[in-house]
Amino acid sequence: MFEVLDDTKGRRVYLRAKGRLTAADYKKLTPRLEETLNEYGRIRLYIDMEAFEGWSLEAVWDDFTFGLKHWNDFERIALIGNKHWEEVSVKMMDRMMAGEARYFDVKKKGEARAWIEGT
Repeated sequence: MFEVLDDTKGRRVYLRAKGRLTAADYKKLTPRLEETLNEYGRIRLYIDMEAFEGWSLEAVWDDFTFGLKHWNDFERIALIGNKHWEEVSVKMMDRMMAGEARYFDVKKKGEARAWIEGT
């Protein structure tokens, strides 16, 4: 599931991904992200994946198609995790998107927040 964190305000969206993500999780989150995109144009996204355990196949597709549709709409994405594959995927994402994506180890959540909040 996705949990929208209390720090979310304006164009800054803070999320925590927990457990195994499903298509239902994306159906719940997508309208909120679309609303924020419609209001602010480009957004900054913080995703804490420390408790993330994977995706269903449908959720992988939903994530991929949302990313394709909005590849130019993210100013910054901070992904916080503790797995090497997460770090590698962020490096690939950074090359494909118009904005900037960075990986932060779970011990550097404060740095990730500062980067999302910064100018």
